[in-house]
Amino acid sequence: MAAAPYIQSIGNCFSDAIGEGGIARADYDAALASAEKALGKLSAAHDDGSLPLLRVPARRDDFPAIEAIAAKLLDNTTDLFIFGIGGSALGAQALAQLTGWGTQAHVQKGVRIHVPDNLDATTMEVALSNADLRTTRFLVVSKSGGTVEPAIQTLAAMSAIERAGGGKYMKHHFAVLTEPAKNGKPNPMRALAEAQGFPTLEHDPGVGGRYAVLTNVGLLPARLMGLDIEAVREGAASVLAPILSGAPASEVAPAVGAAVSLALAQTKGANISVLLAYADRLERFLSWHCQLWAESLGKNGKGTTPVKALGPVDQHSQLQLWLDGPRDKLFNVFLTDTKGKGPLADAALAEGTGFAFLGGKSVGDLVDAEQRATVDTLAKNGRPVRTFHLPVLDERTLGALFMHFMLETMIAGDMLGVDPYDQPAVEEGKILARQYLARGGV
Repeated sequence: MAAAPYIQSIGNCFSDAIGEGGIARADYDAALASAEKALGKLSAAHDDGSLPLLRVPARRDDFPAIEAIAAKLLDNTTDLFIFGIGGSALGAQALAQLTGWGTQAHVQKGVRIHVPDNLDATTMEVALSNADLRTTRFLVVSKSGGTVEPAIQTLAAMSAIERAGGGKYMKHHFAVLTEPAKNGKPNPMRALAEAQGFPTLEHDPGVGGRYAVLTNVGLLPARLMGLDIEAVREGAASVLAPILSGAPASEVAPAVGAAVSLALAQTKGANISVLLAYADRLERFLSWHCQLWAESLGKNGKGTTPVKALGPVDQHSQLQLWLDGPRDKLFNVFLTDTKGKGPLADAALAEGTGFAFLGGKSVGDLVDAEQRATVDTLAKNGRPVRTFHLPVLDERTLGALFMHFMLETMIAGDMLGVDPYDQPAVEEGKILARQYLARGGV
């Protein structure tokens, strides 16, 4: 198994490197010992199959079904909508950004991809009205089949097709990814799909939505984007491998990350975790991580608050606070090899101006200098900084990062004594929303 395609560095998280803001080595060692216990549980869960997620990186048997649905959705298609929310959409969006989707640089050939995951009346109306419904397809992703946001999106899209006179072709426009009905519990989205003749894929009942990016939930959209889905899983497997081989916690990157994060929170009050990436193509990945970490660990008064930031823009808007505000943050900075890349500033045009120092430099040169300067400035000011160096940002790297942070979250949950797989507090709001809707909004 090849090594993971990223390098995690924690040197600037210790007091002997950055001063009082860092953790003592003894506190880190204690946290690492706690993480060691979690690794044994994960290895056992892999062996006995009680945590299906850990078997996903090695799977390939689900690829033919993914290919078949992808081919159907891309046949004679100009626009493709992916309906889902939270874990049903964020991972797919993170993968899609490898193609440039959702960034200023995106040029999608052939098919326009829409992922209106944050339900908004105006956005939905504009998106549907600007698409040729005759050649528009819809992928609906809902683990339980009862989530109301993708449900109303699906019904609205079906209604638009019906009004346009395409009702008799309805089954050719949709595919649904949802759980099978189980334990006598109804799955309304599956029932709708079966009644309409929509093709379906099975959402693994044993893998929660926010952990599902390595399953068909993430890989079907990735395949629709033309990405190498096998490479995604290969990257994930490279991170999982040390756990399965029995490596000590000090040699397991997610265990190291969990130990650093929780030790800083518990001994230094670093209850905010800032994730700063210097690449537009990582913006949705940061959002994916925020849901994963917050919804998995924010329980019983425990957990830390994840905050996403994008460089260089957020170094301008937030660096003042980071350097001169409360010492309550761990910084996680994702560094890409951008030096020498992008448009070049002509030296002759820059000569004689106040920007002569930029002459002959590329956009990537400036971003590289800024990302390194931000890391060094934070560390010199006693702020703990963990870095991830990403030599190449591709499917294998993103698959590895997905696996890293899912494992880090699971390990941290075990260390905190919380269940990282449920989300009981979220359900209250869902119940109230249904009640308000039934009462006409009163």
